[in-house]
Amino acid sequence: MIKLRSKRFCRGSFKLGGSNSNSVKEAAARPSYGGINNTTEIKWELRPGGMLVQKRETGESEGEGAITIRVSTVSQWHDISIEATSTFGELKMILSLVTGMEPREQRLLFKGKEREDNEFLHMVGVRDKDKVLLLEDPAIKEMKLHGLRGTAYRTISV
Repeated sequence: MIKLRSKRFCRGSFKLGGSNSNSVKEAAARPSYGGINNTTEIKWELRPGGMLVQKRETGESEGEGAITIRVSTVSQWHDISIEATSTFGELKMILSLVTGMEPREQRLLFKGKEREDNEFLHMVGVRDKDKVLLLEDPAIKEMKLHGLRGTAYRTISV
């Protein structure tokens, strides 16, 4: 986090270029504009894109802290608590413990698009209490189905 101080110009009458710097310091220390101090501290943050912006003071900043995501499958849903800066791949690892599906079998959709394992939750726009859809990969589902049929035929033919 980068801290920079912002100074407002005040509408005071003091001499510019004079040797009396006390009047300038006193004017800067005096509250003006309805009692607001002229030397307020502004906190800055560097966004992932490289843009320097003023940090928000309301609640936790985007991309920080744990968020709760509701992951919905066809028949059930799970509330998962995860760091906002995690990736969809890390979310798949947690879901594999909960659902029993391996991460390579999972397809995660957020805002109607399938998300890649290396995409970050906060960069895509996932916030607290958002919903993510979990689907089983159709190709792997079909392979499992054919694999089960193959074992069923082998047991019958023996």
